[in-house]
Amino acid sequence: MDNDMMINNECNSNFLNPINCGNCDNSTDCRGDFNLDAVHSNDCYAQYDCPCEMNERQNFGGSYAAGSRIPRGAARPRRGLSPRNNYSFQPVFHERTNMEDDALLSDNLWKLARKTGTLNMTNKGMSSVPERIYDINQADDDSKKANLVQLSISEEDAWWNQVPLENLDLSSNALSHISPKIENLLTLTVLQLHDNALVALPPEIGKLEKLVRLNLSHNKLSELPIELFSLPELRHLNISHNEFIELNPDISNLHMLEFLDAGNNNINSLPGGIGFLVRLTALLLGDNHIKELPPDIVYMRSLQKLDLMKNDLIALPEDMGLLRKLQCLYVQHNDIKELPGFEGNEALNELHASNNFIERVPKDLCANLPHLKILDLRDNKITQLPDEVCLLRNLNRLDVSNNSISVLPVTLASLAHLISLQVDGNPIKTIRRDILQCGTARILKTLQDRALAKGREDGGAEETACSSRSAAASQQQQQLPPNMTDNSYQQPGCAQSPFMRCHCQCQCQHFMQHQHQQHQQEQQHQQQQPHCGLYYPPFNGQPKYMPEDYEQQQQEQQQFGQPNNHYAPNQQMPYQDTFFNGHYMPGYSSMTPAHQAAYNQFNRCVVQPRWVYKLRHTRTLAVNLENLTDVPSHVFELASAEKVHVVDFARNQLSALPPGLQHMSNLVTELVLAHNVIASVPTFISQFTRITFLNLSNNVIKDLPPEFGLLNTLRELNIANNRFEFLPNGLYELQGLEILVASDNHIKALNVAGLEGLPRLNTLDLRNNDIEYVPPILGNLTNITHLELVGNPFRQPRHQILMKGTDAIMSYLRDRIPT
Repeated sequence: MDNDMMINNECNSNFLNPINCGNCDNSTDCRGDFNLDAVHSNDCYAQYDCPCEMNERQNFGGSYAAGSRIPRGAARPRRGLSPRNNYSFQPVFHERTNMEDDALLSDNLWKLARKTGTLNMTNKGMSSVPERIYDINQADDDSKKANLVQLSISEEDAWWNQVPLENLDLSSNALSHISPKIENLLTLTVLQLHDNALVALPPEIGKLEKLVRLNLSHNKLSELPIELFSLPELRHLNISHNEFIELNPDISNLHMLEFLDAGNNNINSLPGGIGFLVRLTALLLGDNHIKELPPDIVYMRSLQKLDLMKNDLIALPEDMGLLRKLQCLYVQHNDIKELPGFEGNEALNELHASNNFIERVPKDLCANLPHLKILDLRDNKITQLPDEVCLLRNLNRLDVSNNSISVLPVTLASLAHLISLQVDGNPIKTIRRDILQCGTARILKTLQDRALAKGREDGGAEETACSSRSAAASQQQQQLPPNMTDNSYQQPGCAQSPFMRCHCQCQCQHFMQHQHQQHQQEQQHQQQQPHCGLYYPPFNGQPKYMPEDYEQQQQEQQQFGQPNNHYAPNQQMPYQDTFFNGHYMPGYSSMTPAHQAAYNQFNRCVVQPRWVYKLRHTRTLAVNLENLTDVPSHVFELASAEKVHVVDFARNQLSALPPGLQHMSNLVTELVLAHNVIASVPTFISQFTRITFLNLSNNVIKDLPPEFGLLNTLRELNIANNRFEFLPNGLYELQGLEILVASDNHIKALNVAGLEGLPRLNTLDLRNNDIEYVPPILGNLTNITHLELVGNPFRQPRHQILMKGTDAIMSYLRDRIPT
């Protein structure tokens, strides 16, 4: 207590007594009246408050001594220090001058640009382009004045080693205009001007004849100079996030244009000549006010991606099928009431049509899109799904949530690749709510059980119906024409064997003549490969292909009582040929009993005419849900002859990769063998030099061969739900791998050093494994943009962090890297 009183008295005495400053000529007593002039004339008080003034501000009542007490932390006047100079500070945010902008182009940047041909001036806060840039392709004064000896000393800086400027990045600044001197940069191929405040471009930009890529997004442009549309080499143009109301019709003069992004503008309509952009592969027009598409838009025969989301479209063109290379179509958030049939759009992979007013799904759509993988129809007014949805055999994701669907077709259970079925927000009454909440697998299992039950019921009814029809057919056989035998008659409504022999020569000749007129090119292709020629019963009223010498074969067979084993006299067959089940089958008699059994099983499961038709027109060999244990080699030979590049045998009982796959090693780009019982992968997998997608999920595989690393073209690999205890070493040699799905295995540790050898890997799914520790250095793999680690026994990172996404996980790991 005494010590506190002594401190207070000492503090009060310092302020109540006159202050003597060594820098002042006199002393100033602050007690009593305060002399303001003396304070201003005293250098000590020029920077610090007067003690009296401080006491009065702190005086809240009581005695003068008590009020003069300085609270802890208050500023005290310093003694014996020289007064601070009164600088005139410049504010941080001010209007830049041209001199300041010019100073941003340092000598180091200048020299680097002259060596590499690339100048990066992004995010510099410039309001104008440094004038020096426009002269960068010219020799500077120092080079002109230097003699040969001086230039030889620093030869790398000599003018003859200068690289013309090709890439100029001025993005993320405050540029409001571009100087006409831009015409001096004739060698530019890439010009980045996005994220600025440009309101116009100079006409001189049309003189950059070598310009290939121009990005003008996120500015304030409302029109482009006409001269820009004469750029002969421009392939990439981005004018999104501007203030365009319409596109200039002269944009059709950009004949080399391959990418056009005009999204997030106020465009009301498209010019009529836009269809002349025949090289365009991506057209992005989202977030505009387009109400109708011009008819000539379907002439963009190279178009692969079309984005029309968030517009005012009412309908799509009926002849969308002319866009035969279209792969992705985005039309969500429009006013579309009906979808076209998409006849001809066989390459379409993704169709996004959510948030519209669609009331039904056309049956033709299901039949015409064999390669569709994503169908998004949520938030519409659909009342039912057609049974033909089962024709979308490659469908991976179907979203029909928030519609008015009350019944799900049981044919959905036949979609072997459907991994995501979203039906929330529908008044479905035929399936219990708890089943719907269990997810896709449970819903499909319920539909499959109902399909089997319905098949058993229909089977009993069909057997009764066929017996009654057979009695009626026996009476009709007495009235058959003379040229028709009993075997050529088919009972209406009963199943016909897919390999029935044809004895009706008149009908065959008629069909052959009709087919020769309609499918001449297709027949010529088959004549070049006679060993692949098969006779099949009529498909849709006519046979698809028939050997020209079929009648001669039948006559010889009837005359000699044995099949003709020499189908192609001028061609040496590798093995004996035989007619099997009424159709020509090369080498059936030379097969082993095991191969013959597999062939019989395959023939029982596949309707040959429809199957061959799909081979030829979809380039896809797909046989699912047939419990196949093996596939004959001749099937792959036939598929190879038809140039098939997609092979799908998912959801069967294959215990190994069929050896016949080797016949297609130079053709296959997608191979799907999911949901089988495959235990190992043979070494011949390394022969697939064009494969980009491989799905081996839901098998019993424990390891992959070392030769697996030779698949340099592989971009996506799915080995989920197997028995891997570690990621195979061969995976770390896949330089082109982008997506790796290895969830639901028994992986115990992560090999980060191996993952660093995958420079293109962006998606890594390791959910539901046995990983006990996540190395922090995994956070340094910045190329990974999607990481899944949920369902592992490690403690760090915690579950809350995992739920925040990849960025949070990677940041957490980087923060824990030891320094």
